[in-house]
Amino acid sequence: MPPDLFAGMRVRDFAAAKPWYEQLLGGAPSFSPHATEAAWELAAHRWLFIVEDADNPGGAIQTVLVDDLDAQVGEIRSRGLEPTEVEAYSNGVRKVIFRDADGNELGFSGQPD
Repeated sequence: MPPDLFAGMRVRDFAAAKPWYEQLLGGAPSFSPHATEAAWELAAHRWLFIVEDADNPGGAIQTVLVDDLDAQVGEIRSRGLEPTEVEAYSNGVRKVIFRDADGNELGFSGQPD
C-alpha cells in the first residue's frame, strides 16, 4: 500500500475558513472527522486538512505539484480567488501561492513550460 499523506493547516475559526478552502479546492471536503476538522483528497492517498486551533493558527507551508499549473490556477481564479504571490525560479519552475486569513500558504507548482 502506498503511504498516505495528511498535510494540515491550523485555522483560527473553522466555520470561517472552511468556505474559503472549498472555494480554493473546488468543492466540499471528502470527509470531516469532527465538527472543527475537514479533509480534502487531492489525489489517491494524498490529503489536505484544516483543523481549528484558535491558539496556534497559521504558519503552514504546503505545495501541491500539478500537471498543468496554468489550468489549475485558472480554475481557482474562476471560483473568485486570486493568488497572493507568484514565484519564478531560475530553472523555469513557477509557484503560485494562495494564503488563507490565518497566513497558511498553499502553493501550486509544476514542471517548467
